[in-house]
Amino acid sequence: MIVAYESGPELARTLPGLARELAPGDEVIVVDNGSKVSPHDVVAEHLPAATVIEMGGNAGFTVATNRGAAASSGDIVLMLNPDALPEPGFGEAIRAPLEDRPEWGAWMALVACRVDGEKAVNSWGNPVHFTGIAWAGGHGRPLTEAGETREIAVASGAALAVRREVWQEVGGLPQEFFLYHEDIDISLRIQSAGHRIGLVTEAMVDHDYDFHANERKWFWLERNRLAMVVRNYPGRLLALVVPALVGTELVLLLVSARQGWLGAKLKGYRDLLRWFPRLRHERREIQTARRITTSEFADLLTPDLDSPLISAFARKGLVRGLLRLYWRAVRTLVG
Repeated sequence: MIVAYESGPELARTLPGLARELAPGDEVIVVDNGSKVSPHDVVAEHLPAATVIEMGGNAGFTVATNRGAAASSGDIVLMLNPDALPEPGFGEAIRAPLEDRPEWGAWMALVACRVDGEKAVNSWGNPVHFTGIAWAGGHGRPLTEAGETREIAVASGAALAVRREVWQEVGGLPQEFFLYHEDIDISLRIQSAGHRIGLVTEAMVDHDYDFHANERKWFWLERNRLAMVVRNYPGRLLALVVPALVGTELVLLLVSARQGWLGAKLKGYRDLLRWFPRLRHERREIQTARRITTSEFADLLTPDLDSPLISAFARKGLVRGLLRLYWRAVRTLVG
């Protein structure tokens, strides 16, 4: 399932590679989020058996993905970015955990990209800091360091497979998120429901990735980060990380003011206040369905802001040490 928005060139690159990896009975659904130029012609040229669903407007990645999943019928719901080209062997490798790893509710492909002209890791999982900040794990590292197929805490949504029954159990992606952090949110809900998540390094996609953030992206990232924390963190853990969350928000307000996206940050707070009654209801449902302990949930998080895209001040030296001490105290209190 591919969600497209003005993605003609990306689809022309990805669909031929995907077509080579399909097995009899596989279905491909392309959901178009109101592109000015419909992807019908591109899909018809490169993968004519695919189904195209027209949303009629940009309903957001989360809504479009849920729509595509509802229209599909396979044992796996596979989310694939339009710019994520499956490498040879992807199809067989991404199907394998369906039978070989019954404890896995979801699994991701190894996501590669070009870094300084060389193919390297884009993501081998998305680490989540206890303040909800997340990033592409292993970004820029050599592919040889990706290692073997293994369990991970949180997956990237660029090429993510979810068992159909697990997708239905957790309710798919959070509709209102629109874009960003939806893969973090569903990963934590899948883990909370007692299913594991894996990385299949034998399945690889070549992602046309270039990190850049404008004001609108910061709005979605920051709003959804906090919504994800409110929805998913067990009560005792949430109470213990509130001081760190407050401190993080004060720092981010200063950073956003300096970098020119303070308005986006404030709009995120506005949305969260409007969402609060619904978030309380969603939180109650998620926590009721949780099948792991607070300590096991905390195992999914990290105290280190370990990404080269994050300021060295925040991820090294005194700040790193203080965050580790804080997290150690939290882990002691949650048991």
